[in-house]
Amino acid sequence: MRIWSLHPALLDRRGLVAGWREALLAQAVLAGATRGYLAHPQLERFRADPDPLAVIGAYLVHLADEADARGYRFDASRIRMPVRDAERLAVTTGQLAHEHGHLLAKVAEREPARAAALAASDPAPHPLFHAVDGPVASWERP
Repeated sequence: MRIWSLHPALLDRRGLVAGWREALLAQAVLAGATRGYLAHPQLERFRADPDPLAVIGAYLVHLADEADARGYRFDASRIRMPVRDAERLAVTTGQLAHEHGHLLAKVAEREPARAAALAASDPAPHPLFHAVDGPVASWERP
């Protein structure tokens, strides 16, 4: 499961689609609607919030907005709590840089032309997150 902390505009088509699918899975886990992925480390940051379903809902809303801007059709009715203005979560600059490098490696394989533009971009956070100085997150797998 990869729930990107990066702004959805940075994701290539495959990253955006996979991110949508995986965030929907995370939503199901947080809602207690599935038995898989219960201990997935990336869910720690959502579970730490008093209202994890609202937070993952806000995350999904912004992915759906990016999909709409690109002319894709994501079924936003699948978002259990489509909150646009949830309280923002912190993400470290180290985590953003780590994810930016990870995404760049994936995009370089899939869409080399897009990789050059991505390499020149700053690792902006998803609108749900705000950046704070710090290392790679403790939940990140090496």
